[in-house]
Amino acid sequence: MPEIQTPSLIEALKQRAQNRCELSGEPGEHAWFVTGDSDEPDLAHCILVSPQSLTQLELAENDPDAELDAHHWRCLNDSIWSPEPAVQVTAWRLLERMRDQGWPQPLLDMMYMEDTTREWAEKGSMAGLVNNASDSDAVTIKDANGTQLSEGDSVTLVKDLDVKGTGFTAKRGTLVKNIHLTDNPKHIEGKVNGTQIVLVAAFVKKA
Repeated sequence: MPEIQTPSLIEALKQRAQNRCELSGEPGEHAWFVTGDSDEPDLAHCILVSPQSLTQLELAENDPDAELDAHHWRCLNDSIWSPEPAVQVTAWRLLERMRDQGWPQPLLDMMYMEDTTREWAEKGSMAGLVNNASDSDAVTIKDANGTQLSEGDSVTLVKDLDVKGTGFTAKRGTLVKNIHLTDNPKHIEGKVNGTQIVLVAAFVKKA
């Protein structure tokens, strides 16, 4: 999506982001519209980006074969924890785009998004997404032992997990009943301490 150049929007973004690129932390100068959730480039659907981030985003959007600058995007280690859904969506899409480089996978495994934010992320048009929604094959999700998981299975955690945004740690050995499979082969959903959370499949085993 082209850069948005509405002066009032850019000023609002600069105020929200304290004049810093919401992806890299560099000085922010441009508004980037995050597609997939709205046709209106408003504050909730735009992010403030630096000139270098803008160049990279345009490259990712327009050329499915382009190799992105992994050195620049190491900044996503921090931006995946942004409270702004539009920033989360953009970070997720970039990491998915670069997943075959290896280093993005641990960040994708750690990343947590609300269901509505993830749905927004998966509707994106960023060229070259590895996890393309046009793939009609059923997703296979396996636990830490390589056992395939099914909808409604019970699992136990094989390590302590610090659950971001909840204020508690899910302890090793915790039983999670009636899991829900997601469209991401790395993630499942289940209730821990009464809270529905996303769990990394590699950190559980079938009960």
